[in-house]
Amino acid sequence: MSGSLGFPNRELAPFLIDPLFVSRVWGYDDLRPWYDHVAGNGHDPIGEVWLTGDECRVSTGSCAGEKLGQVFAAAPEAMLGAEAPSGQSPLLVKVIFAREKLSVQVHPDDRMAQKYGEPRGKTECWYALSADEGAEVAAGLKTGVTADEVRAGIERGTLEQSLNAVPVKRGDMVFVDAGTVHAIWPGSILLETQQYSDTTYRMYDYGRPRELHVEKSLEAMRFETRAGLVPPRVLEDRTILIDAEYFRVERIPVKGSRASATVPEPGEAQGNLSYLFAAAGSVRLSGSGFDPIELAPRDIAAIPASSPAFTIEDTGGLDLIRISPRWPRKPL
Repeated sequence: MSGSLGFPNRELAPFLIDPLFVSRVWGYDDLRPWYDHVAGNGHDPIGEVWLTGDECRVSTGSCAGEKLGQVFAAAPEAMLGAEAPSGQSPLLVKVIFAREKLSVQVHPDDRMAQKYGEPRGKTECWYALSADEGAEVAAGLKTGVTADEVRAGIERGTLEQSLNAVPVKRGDMVFVDAGTVHAIWPGSILLETQQYSDTTYRMYDYGRPRELHVEKSLEAMRFETRAGLVPPRVLEDRTILIDAEYFRVERIPVKGSRASATVPEPGEAQGNLSYLFAAAGSVRLSGSGFDPIELAPRDIAAIPASSPAFTIEDTGGLDLIRISPRWPRKPL
């Protein structure tokens, strides 16, 4: 059986994905040296670089030139494996560049999102690729804050005073489960992994002329969540940065080269979609039946569930991050 894009539905080799540069009012005009991208004259600044968005283009392999969402639709089992609950892309991975403060916001959980016609909620995590001294994010409300105080803070512009500030440094992981009131502040560059959803309820936006979603945000927010710093779990052959109900993020050491069969942790289900992101340095993926793939810094490759075996080779200063979806749910 073949998918509509002309590649076999039963096996699909790893492939590179081109980033999609997304305008945000709080972003940067110039993303160098992280990405060789400068917003043109008259264009809004870039705040997010989507790495696995449905509109991102595949740049190598049998489906080169197609949008990633089309690949999932054409070959869901080849991409996701037989255990996936749906054929849709499960995770959105992006890099956040915040020159100014983002809005104070909250995301709904699955139940609330579906109540309002959305397919899923939004639980996410932030991995600090870089952080200035003193960098902070906001994750959750301070103990004892009431709903009346939150509403008053929105109306008076003092909501920040109710937020729990979390200091971040390079290499830190912050978990932000659905229902957490949160904000990203300048000073860090974050690799965000999230449920595939762009549903955001803005509570307060520092006077910017954008829509607020006060009533829905108050409905979605929780006073107690699991949000905050997640300590890494260092194993012999990997470091688990987070293993939550929707995603798992790991640092994978590669000493010279490493076989793809050694990357899933013992006991982890085989045949699962994953992504390999070069946080720093470069890497080559090579195997039988596909041309070698070269990842430069901040490139990402999709490893379909049906991927043939391959070799991972460190070609210089590699810091490799592996991101994979999780189903069924499991606790943090």
